[in-house]
Amino acid sequence: MLIAIVIVAALFGMLFGFDQGVISGALPFIKQDFTITPFMEGVITSAVPLGAVGGTIVAMVTTDRYGRKPMLILGAVIFLVGSLISALAFNQYILTLARLLIGVGIGASAMTAPMFLAEVAPARIRGTIVSAFQLMITIGIMVSYMSDAAFGGSGDWRWMIGVGVFPSIIALVGILLSPETPRWLTLNSNADKARDIIARLQPESSDAEIDGIIAEIKESARDEEAKPSWSTFLKKGILPITSFAMIVFVLQQLSGINAIIYYAPEIFKNAGFSGTTTDLLATVGIGVVNVALTVVAMYLVESMGRRKLLIMGFIGTSAAMALVTVATMINIAATPYLAMIGIFAFIAFFAVSLGPLPWLYMAELFPLRLRPRGMALPSVANWFFNFVVALLFPELLAGIGIVGTFAIFTGFCVIGIFYAIAVAPETKGVTLEEIEQRTVAAG
Repeated sequence: MLIAIVIVAALFGMLFGFDQGVISGALPFIKQDFTITPFMEGVITSAVPLGAVGGTIVAMVTTDRYGRKPMLILGAVIFLVGSLISALAFNQYILTLARLLIGVGIGASAMTAPMFLAEVAPARIRGTIVSAFQLMITIGIMVSYMSDAAFGGSGDWRWMIGVGVFPSIIALVGILLSPETPRWLTLNSNADKARDIIARLQPESSDAEIDGIIAEIKESARDEEAKPSWSTFLKKGILPITSFAMIVFVLQQLSGINAIIYYAPEIFKNAGFSGTTTDLLATVGIGVVNVALTVVAMYLVESMGRRKLLIMGFIGTSAAMALVTVATMINIAATPYLAMIGIFAFIAFFAVSLGPLPWLYMAELFPLRLRPRGMALPSVANWFFNFVVALLFPELLAGIGIVGTFAIFTGFCVIGIFYAIAVAPETKGVTLEEIEQRTVAAG
């Protein structure tokens, strides 16, 4: 049962990833149909992360009251409707509004799904299970690139985008058949049902062990305020968690990942490759590398631990971005291939570290009563800076060029190295309740 639930919840990552990636291949053909400016190109692309800010806020105020499962159901419905409207849009304004709607669904589910996964997972494999969300993001990106490549020859961007309807239907049906998380049920006076679900999720656990889990959840709930105020996140024990969870997401976005995901064909064109088909096939390669290395991350996050992996990721992405910057600066015959190596290396290091770890940290670090609001803060930071990068990248590319743009990304990756060394905690193999006890003790 645990595997089935993990797959269903992680499918929301696929919806997230699909919409991130599909626009990169669809944009060249959308520009032909609607004759849009670079700024409008940024607006269409950035509408999703902007909508996700609103979706995150919706999840924040409703997830505790109504549960994790209803929020995921709503996210799937919104994505389904938004995908249909996007595929049928007759001008750039309808397309932008539809993508804004999709963003609301993605923001709500992207905050709720890691929370859902963390709350159903046994401590010993929680890192692997929450990382499944990031794996499905990369699979969604790869599927979107394949959709782009499949319809690239005909230039049918409506079908590229419309393919997203199918995974949203699967996610909707799957979550309708899934249970609520035991932690939310216990928190809302339904410990008997929670006990039954834990027994089904962890059949190897004895009755005494299950009772112990329920008791820990109840104890952690009693230690927190019933309705925590925003000022709670400024308290001595909570502020370091809040700032770390937010900053690591900001650095993730400013590393340049979504510039590559959203605008990969444009980047390859600027690096010296020619032909739409070549660009699309190169992006499929990015998708494959992203998926393969995220699978590796699911092992490393438990064997190496969170802290070492985050530091390694920033070091690797810094070197990779520096290679892309230098390759495009020297402008020799090998420039396209050096740039491609740099981009592929960046994706590899990102996939094993910067991709899954912010989501995992966010789901692990906040105490139970603070979790919805606590996870909302880094989620908003994530989506806002995603929006900024998506909106400004076409203008930066047209203004300071690919060399200057990637030099900026390199600088933020270097900052990430020092920040991770100074601040990143280790949470490998520790239960959510034990992490919470550390936080209370620190306060």
